[in-house]
Amino acid sequence: MPVDQGYEDDDEKDESSEGTARRFGDFDCPECAANNPYDDKFGNGDEIRCYYCGAEFLAMVTDSGRLKLRLL
Repeated sequence: MPVDQGYEDDDEKDESSEGTARRFGDFDCPECAANNPYDDKFGNGDEIRCYYCGAEFLAMVTDSGRLKLRLL
């Protein structure tokens, strides 16, 4: 079967192309390691809270699209 070179699977997309505009739907808390899903996506400069331990973080997105969390 021939491979379609123009086909882009959602799972294989290069997420780093979004840079600081990238939005996230969940995060793993660095304090308690719980996964926190968010219905309203969050991104660079947003304040988020862990639903389990209550820790608050400032979300920072690097130019390469990686999420960094700073404890408030």
